[in-house]
Amino acid sequence: MTKFGQSDDLRGAEFAEANLKGARFVECDLTDVVMRGVDIGGTDIDAPWLAEAGASLMINGVEVAPYVQAELDRRFPGRSERHAEDLDGLRSAWAAVERAWSKARDRAASMPDGTVDMSVGGEWSFAQTQRHLVQATDLWLGRAVLERDDLHPLGVRYGDTPADTPPYAEVLKARADRVAMVRDFLATITPPDLDTPRTNPHGPRPETTRSCLHVILGEEWEHYRFATRDLDTIATGKKPTI
Repeated sequence: MTKFGQSDDLRGAEFAEANLKGARFVECDLTDVVMRGVDIGGTDIDAPWLAEAGASLMINGVEVAPYVQAELDRRFPGRSERHAEDLDGLRSAWAAVERAWSKARDRAASMPDGTVDMSVGGEWSFAQTQRHLVQATDLWLGRAVLERDDLHPLGVRYGDTPADTPPYAEVLKARADRVAMVRDFLATITPPDLDTPRTNPHGPRPETTRSCLHVILGEEWEHYRFATRDLDTIATGKKPTI
């Protein structure tokens, strides 16, 4: 199987009558890709950043991005609140996140032993997803807003695949602590605090308290979608789509 990586620059490449059946594109930049006369039956696309303002996805001349977002909001009650601007809206948005994940954890707990550590299609397991959200909270609330330098040792960074498998109870404890940290923060700040300038933990782009909270909410809902999708796959016993 031919494999292309970061050292391969395929910008502007043209594939004419090429057979890409079964090909897998992972963390690739496909912006502005043009496909004409293609057979995409059975194609499975996961594009978390499709929700960003101005994102576009045209299929047969139809802009489908708004339809995708509306359907995701319908499937996941509370997701539509992730861009709330005022404090009451942000508190409501976080409460919806907590309710959603509580149900997901209950579901995972009801499944066979070992489910939380199962990977589907090479993706993070349920437990690893919880660990990543610990890291995301540490970065976007702990570091960016609260100006804390410490990161929880169980946190998993984006792009990493941890080799260790700590006890799930410890993962849940760390996760519960970070969930409470967000809840307590939202309970104590005032509306003017939302506009306080913050430092982006990943780069020079300016942030505010509000935008940092939006990142956290976005992380929560995208990874909730991934995690529940994989629980569905595990529950049905179907092979994941490549």
